[in-house]
Amino acid sequence: MVETQVFETVPVVLTTSAGTVTLAIETERAPVTAANFLAYVDGKRLDGTLFYRAFKWEDGTPGGFIQGGTQNDPKRILKPVPHEPTSKTGLSHIEGVISMAQGAPGTATGDFFIIVGDMRGFDAMQDQPGFAAFGRVIDGMDVIRSIWNAPRSATKGDGVMKGQMLEPAIRIITARRAKAD
Repeated sequence: MVETQVFETVPVVLTTSAGTVTLAIETERAPVTAANFLAYVDGKRLDGTLFYRAFKWEDGTPGGFIQGGTQNDPKRILKPVPHEPTSKTGLSHIEGVISMAQGAPGTATGDFFIIVGDMRGFDAMQDQPGFAAFGRVIDGMDVIRSIWNAPRSATKGDGVMKGQMLEPAIRIITARRAKAD
């Protein structure tokens, strides 16, 4: 019999206007990034924020993500955290993984995205640092998919985000730690 390694996680429940999503935050494998996200949860800094973006490949290639969080609101954001690449954590950007949004390594604050399908191109590789994955959806992937399929504005969004902004955006009502099973 092969033993499956179990890593320490903290459950977090996102209550949204589209439904409830439960995350397992990887406090053992991604301790820096997990601590950052949990600081936003514990400080209630994600309450009332939005899932505001849904990315899909224009050519129909499978995979994509939804993005939400503080949108750099100076009243909500904390100091940026050091980058924790997937090459260090062993995590990968597959269906249901949550990862930090960033402009460059070390700039992540309070915005995050959740993968729909697989987006392994977001993992760290020799020539690029990738994004910092730090957990996964353990319940509510149907809610994530409904947000991903929600209406988007054809005109809102700057640069590469044009046409990816949800309209209307989906409210994150609360983000709270949950009791572990």
